[in-house]
Amino acid sequence: MTLLPLYEVDVPTRNTAGLRRVHVFTGHAESRSAAVRIAHEVYDQAAAARQAGLEVPGRRAGGWTARGYRPGWELDWKAATAGRWNDPSSRTRADDGDFEL
Repeated sequence: MTLLPLYEVDVPTRNTAGLRRVHVFTGHAESRSAAVRIAHEVYDQAAAARQAGLEVPGRRAGGWTARGYRPGWELDWKAATAGRWNDPSSRTRADDGDFEL
């Protein structure tokens, strides 16, 4: 089985107090657009679980998870960026251009 490339998805986020951060998701995907779609899916699943009083789901196929889910923070998915990692242990992304939805 061939492992798909590893991607990092960075999503700008802010809370009600106006603090701004970036929520980072990582996992394997076929493309940058697929990486953003999967990251959004795991985040939505985490939010739904928390709202139902359940634990955030664990890591799913491809390594994707939203274990760092924080209620009260709004993610700006339209401003999300994605790129491939050169070396997962160094957390350095390859420069493969900008991501556009």
